[in-house]
Amino acid sequence: MKEKNPLFSQIKSAWAITKKDINIYYLKAPVLIYGLIFPCFLFLAFFLGKNMPFTSLLPVVLAIAVFFTSSSVGPIITPWETRLRTLERLISCPVSLEFILLGDALASFLFGVGVTLVLFLFSIPFVLIGLKSLIILIAGVTLSSLSFSCLGILLSSPATDNPSNIMMLSNLVRLPLVFISGIFISFNKLPGLGKLIARFSPLTYTVDILRYSFHEEHQFPIGFSLGILFISTAIFLFLGMILHKRNLSYRF
Repeated sequence: MKEKNPLFSQIKSAWAITKKDINIYYLKAPVLIYGLIFPCFLFLAFFLGKNMPFTSLLPVVLAIAVFFTSSSVGPIITPWETRLRTLERLISCPVSLEFILLGDALASFLFGVGVTLVLFLFSIPFVLIGLKSLIILIAGVTLSSLSFSCLGILLSSPATDNPSNIMMLSNLVRLPLVFISGIFISFNKLPGLGKLIARFSPLTYTVDILRYSFHEEHQFPIGFSLGILFISTAIFLFLGMILHKRNLSYRF
């Protein structure tokens, strides 16, 4: 009998972890509150009463949706499973920590893409005429969701079994990014220091790509923005794996 391909076995295990995360964590209160309800009210608080065309609002809606949904699942998985001792059992299985984290990131990615897709489908009757490039829109949402799901994995790296601690850290990072990334104040209206800081936020490039997709004003070449999102995905995932490995012994 031939020995199974080790890589295929690891990928299969990562997919099993993804399905487990989908079944358990999508309906958890922190995910629903910080991933869906909070961004919805945040958007309404800033945009109700403003006379803006729907095609100008939709890129912002989609950017907020993909950012908060993709980065809300990952931060609660590791502390929750540390508390329930299920992480200890996963580590003892024949699957590496890297593929455990990849499984968690994939669950976050699918949640972000799924919610954003639903919002887009509901808006189709209003935006088909104003849509410039469906391919760029899909690429932007996909890379953004990958980047923000890996950011969630990075944020979940501190050695704690209290999900609320991680959610506080997560919001401490995410909320400033929302205000400096061209969502509520366009990039070209930011002061010089604000523009410099905004360039280090992957959300800035998400907003720019989505605005381009709907014929709205954008600041950066599309290839550059897509490249930044790809690089940020790699950086967040790499740092997340390093920190998770370093903190693993402090979890048990």
